[in-house]
Parts: sequence; C-alpha cells; structure tokens
Amino acid sequence: MNMLAFGVPGPSEWVLILVIVLVLFGAKKLPELARSLGQSMNEFRKAREDFDKELLAAGNEVKGAVQQPYQPAPNRQLYEPPQNPPRPSQPAVQQNPPSQQPTQPL
Repeated sequence: MNMLAFGVPGPSEWVLILVIVLVLFGAKKLPELARSLGQSMNEFRKAREDFDKELLAAGNEVKGAVQQPYQPAPNRQLYEPPQNPPRPSQPAVQQNPPSQQPTQPL
C-alpha cells in the first residue's frame, strides 16, 4: 500500500476545495485573499532573487580569489628539520682534559 498516492488533486477535488473555500470565506473575501496571496508570492519571489544575486556575487568573489596565482611570502625560508649526527655503535668515554683532572684532597 503506497501512502504517497495522495498526489496532486484532480479536477473534481479542486472544485470541491473551491466550494468549501467559498462557503467558509464568502464571495466578498475571496478577492482580498487572492490579492494578498499574490502579493506574498511576489515578495517571496523578490526575496529569492535577491538571495540568488548575493549567493552568485559571493561565489564569484571566492572564485576570483582562488584563481589568483600563489605567491609565497617574501624572505621566508623553507623549514628543514634538524639533522642529527649518526650515533656511534659504542658509547664514547668522556675524558677530561688534564687541567680539569679531579684532584685528591691531602
């Protein structure tokens, strides 16, 4: 059973809807309702067009910024990691120079 079978109303349903609206609001209110509906649709269309213009302008602004060629900052050097000296296979014995030999107390 398809629950989405209630699509667009057919001609007989539209007639029934119009009769119900006519009975609820009366013949004098229908032109006012149609006028206000038309004005609100017009305002919505204008707001949508303004939004589309702003979105297009922002897209062009970003697109123009991306198309500019990349230029590195002046006087900047590329980062190079420090080079560690190779480690010896055996630990080196630290020797003190003769002037720094520990002396024995007398």
